[in-house]
Amino acid sequence: MKADIFRRGVGLRPRVSGGRPNLSVARARRALLNPVTVALLAVIAAMMTACGPGTPGATVTAQRPAGGGVSVTPNPGPAADVSHVLTGGGGPFLGEAIPLDLDAQGYTQQEYAASGTATAYRAVGGLPGNGVWTFAADGTAPYTTRIVVRRPEAKAKFSGNVIVEWLNVSGGVDADPEWSTLSEEITRRGDVWVGVSAQRLGVEGGQILVTAPGPGSEAAGKGLKTIDPARYGGLAHPGDGFSFDIYTQVARAVRAGGTLGGLHPKRLIAAGESQSAFAMTTYYNGVQPLTQAFDGFYVHSRGAASLQLVGPGKNSDLVGPLLLGSSTTFRTDQRAPVFDVQTETDTTSILGSVKARQPDSDRFRLWEVPGTAHADAHLTGMIPGLDCGAPINNGPLHLVAKAGWRALTTWLTTGQAPVTSPRIDTSEFFGFYSVKRNSDGIATGGVRTPPLDVPVDVLSGDPGPKVSSLCLLLGSTKPLSAARLAALYPSRASYLERYTAAADATIRAGFVLPEDRATLLAYAQPNRITA
Repeated sequence: MKADIFRRGVGLRPRVSGGRPNLSVARARRALLNPVTVALLAVIAAMMTACGPGTPGATVTAQRPAGGGVSVTPNPGPAADVSHVLTGGGGPFLGEAIPLDLDAQGYTQQEYAASGTATAYRAVGGLPGNGVWTFAADGTAPYTTRIVVRRPEAKAKFSGNVIVEWLNVSGGVDADPEWSTLSEEITRRGDVWVGVSAQRLGVEGGQILVTAPGPGSEAAGKGLKTIDPARYGGLAHPGDGFSFDIYTQVARAVRAGGTLGGLHPKRLIAAGESQSAFAMTTYYNGVQPLTQAFDGFYVHSRGAASLQLVGPGKNSDLVGPLLLGSSTTFRTDQRAPVFDVQTETDTTSILGSVKARQPDSDRFRLWEVPGTAHADAHLTGMIPGLDCGAPINNGPLHLVAKAGWRALTTWLTTGQAPVTSPRIDTSEFFGFYSVKRNSDGIATGGVRTPPLDVPVDVLSGDPGPKVSSLCLLLGSTKPLSAARLAALYPSRASYLERYTAAADATIRAGFVLPEDRATLLAYAQPNRITA
């Protein structure tokens, strides 16, 4: 039997919204997948390569549509055939964190084959750092991949928003970190989630660089076809050079209502975390101008570089982009807005996103969240046998990320842009960047949350003292001394008063949703105050 971390879509266990969201057994199961994703991503680097389709040389000038909202007019092109429902075998296979009880949320899940003929692309004139890229067609190939769809049962609940997640393969299997991060907001608002097996490794398998210990790791790198041939034996992926057009063709099919049970989307948002966020950069700069397939982009934990282009039959490179890739910003001449949320780890670690910072604009927002890590206790849980010399990061990144998702969908619906945020304070020495910290070792600047400003622990994007490829991306949580806590807080009452005031200030500022106030307050630890 497969490890629980690789969920089959049956026997779902509910996620608890309240309480200190942390080291549960269910999260421990997840450790295997996303940390691997993270590790692959961070440690070594890179994220991959790929590109997509459309008409060569097309450009788009940013415009603000009438009516207050933000939308695009998709360019015509082939759509994936999504008429075949996948059945049999062991059921839908995904590596994910705490499964949400879809039935309790009024949601249903179904899995489909997506097939067609995809186009690969080459860059014309290089890949300048300003993101203004031109892609041209570079061959075609047939494909059959899979998509997973989670949607509200009741049509009246549907918000009109569809998030299309580029599933992450860094851990050797398809993972859905965006769903794991945003699912509470997605389901309470009535959004549709579509997970796309865009990359070859998830389908066909291949070499992975980092494997997390524990049950279920035997599935890493095998690919869906080997993991469950009865269900996925008919899939065929021609290589990551075709991934972006596969992603586009799925988006076109979904926009036309395919797989949605009669729901009609109003807004399609592309989304990807970590390695998949590198893919979002490449897509936005090179493919979106050709296809206009998405109304907006939700980018989570990108590096400074982008996903590279590869030839037929190849998986994306996991080393080149991080070690050798040049920095690139998002181009500024498109209509579709980009919301980018970055953890403290992402800014100055091997991902180095600080080198690709760009100003906020009427089409771009960047939130950098200090005291958070590329993967944390919410996303990964306890990893069996892992010893980083300190507990991994337990910051509330997912709460800020959910507020960012709400802000992006509001932007698309009404035209009201997300609030702006200061960047994390950094310093540079001969091209090497570091985070500036206060006397307690807590990062300054960026999006402030109460565990940072009313601390009992030092939450950091830096790993503990025992550094490994995995630990590098997991940050750390280091307790403040009893003496320091006594100096900061004369009593539990004063600590709670300050913490609650900071929580309400964060919510008023727009960085955490009012609906998540109880969860944010649950991060308080009054029992640590002994006075």
